[in-house]
Amino acid sequence: MDLRKLKKLIDLVEESGISELELTEGEEKVRISRALMHSAAPVTHYVSAPQQQAAAAPAASAPVVPVPVVEEGQVVKSPMVGTFYRASSPDAKSFVDIGSSVSSGETLCIIEAMKLLNEIESEYSGVVKKIFVENGQPVEYGEPLFLIG
Repeated sequence: MDLRKLKKLIDLVEESGISELELTEGEEKVRISRALMHSAAPVTHYVSAPQQQAAAAPAASAPVVPVPVVEEGQVVKSPMVGTFYRASSPDAKSFVDIGSSVSSGETLCIIEAMKLLNEIESEYSGVVKKIFVENGQPVEYGEPLFLIG
């Protein structure tokens, strides 16, 4: 299965809020399930036809884990790999804090990538409920940065 197609499926599972998606295409089978514990990234299982039965058995015996309460809102994800900064300089005030009201298009943070400072703007209007990343921490593409509700 095409890697771009897998990435698009993972993004759809994250955005839709469903907990699991299973897709069979020819002899290939993909199951994407969201772990709602500490990780926001979905877990992807890619199984070719001969291995389907062998892979299905361990999943059935997996221990049941209680699902924590998930806050409602929209997640702003990192559009690039780089270093996350909450303010324009070390002595400047943060762009937003938890509880700050933001509107669509407002700057939330800066991500430095290859010596370029990229302002990350909010795609949503609302209140910042959670900031997932610490100042100065490296971030990956698609990593959650803010929860806006």
